[in-house]
Formats: sequence, structure tokens, C-alpha cells
Amino acid sequence: MAGTYSDETTVEEPQTDDGLLTDRRVKWFGIAVAGLFTSAVGYLLYRILTDFVDYDLLTGVVPRFVDAYLLVLQIFLISSVLSLVAGTFVGLGRVSRTTFTRSIATGYVEFFRGTPLLFQLFIIYLGIPAFWPPGEFPLENWSFAAAIIGLTLNHAAYSGEAIKGGITAVPDGQMEAARSLGMSYIDSMREVILPQAARNALAALGNDQVILVKDTSLLTVIAVPEIISVFRNVNSNQFDAWTPIVLVAVAYLAITLPLGKLVRYLERRSEWGETGE
Repeated sequence: MAGTYSDETTVEEPQTDDGLLTDRRVKWFGIAVAGLFTSAVGYLLYRILTDFVDYDLLTGVVPRFVDAYLLVLQIFLISSVLSLVAGTFVGLGRVSRTTFTRSIATGYVEFFRGTPLLFQLFIIYLGIPAFWPPGEFPLENWSFAAAIIGLTLNHAAYSGEAIKGGITAVPDGQMEAARSLGMSYIDSMREVILPQAARNALAALGNDQVILVKDTSLLTVIAVPEIISVFRNVNSNQFDAWTPIVLVAVAYLAITLPLGKLVRYLERRSEWGETGE
């Protein structure tokens, strides 16, 4: 009968993919590749630890690596706190309503993100003492101070960009609601916007702190007796690369692995992303 409406709907059958890339094949291919990679790494580690590591030398140089590890940890903690504090002000400057302030913050970020950290360390370590006559520079342990200044200035730029991204991710209505309640701009930023921005930027900030740890390896060029410096000394004196390399890996992982777990814990506490059970 013309015009008759039928409630029956046609259900399309799922199409089967007869090509090479099926979900099942991709799954097992990924498992195979991961298994081969894990086996290769495990075999390589086994060969290194059994055939290339001198355990007598290893025990002899451990105290030197412990001292270097503690020095790196100290530099990291100081630079981390200072870079996060400075990065907060840089991020606020990047979203400032004042053109001059925003321009200065942008120029700062562009310079420190656009030039190598090694170059910046040379400017601080070699350039600043050049303003004094030879032998009259007031600081004796300048390499330690230069390391902290260089790492702080460099990573404040990256932290500032992360904070800026976190602030811009906060809905505009949050600021409008705070101002409508009679809060000043500064109070609104401090009490409403920045806490949300910190949560938004937490992953990027945590990643930058891990990079900061690894960037301490560049401090060997400004005479800081850190982990890579000890490795170079041991290798040049003993002509043994793999023994100190093992301690280098352990030293860095002893900082970055707990730091990564701390960041993930903070992400779960702040309900960042998906919280799977």
C-alpha cells in the first residue's frame, strides 16, 4: 500500500577486512615486536653485565659516583624549585594584558627556547666573570652557581609556556565569575585561575623536570663534577667504558624514575585525565 511506513530498519552486517591489516594481526604483530625488542635488550644487558663489567672496578668507583649523584640531586632540587617559581611569573607575563610585559616575557621565552642550553651555560660561566678584571671575580665556586642559574633560566622558559597553556585552557567564565564576586584580577588569578592552570599544566611541568635532570649532564663542560664528569675520568684512566656506564644509568634512573612516579601520583590526585582502576 502506497505511503505505508514500516518500523523495520535494515541493519548492515559488519564488513570483514580480508586485507593484511586486521585488528587481530596488528595486535599479534605488536606483541611479537615488543617481545623481540625485550629479548634483544635483555640479552644485551646480560652480555654487558657478564662480559664487559669489571666488578672490582665497579665497587672501587661507586663512592665517586655517589658524590656526583648527591651533587646532581642538589642542583636539580634547587633549579627545579627556582624554575617553577620563575616559570609561573613568565607564564603570567605571557598572558598579561599589558603589551610591554607580554612582549618582555615573549622575548625571554623565545631566547631561552631558541638557543641551546650549552650556549647559555657558556654565556653565564665564561661571560659574566669577564666583567671583572682577571682574578677579581668574587665567587670561588662559580661553576656551581652558574649551573643553577643556567638551568633555572632555561627551564623557567619551558615552565612558563606550560603555565601559559594551563591558564589559556581554563574557561573564560572562571575569571568572569571571580570578578563578578568582587575579587580583584590578582586575587582571581591566585585563588581561581592558577590552581586550575597548575592542574592543566602538570603533565608538561613534570616532563620538563625529568628533562632538567638529564640536562645536568651538560654541566661537565663548565667544570661541575657531576655524573658524566666522573664517567669521563674513570673511562680515560681505566680505558673501561661499560663499567662506569652502568653506574651512570643507575644514577640517573634513581632520580628520574621516582620523579616520574611522583608526577603520576600528582596527576591522579588532581584527577588529571582518565583514572582507571
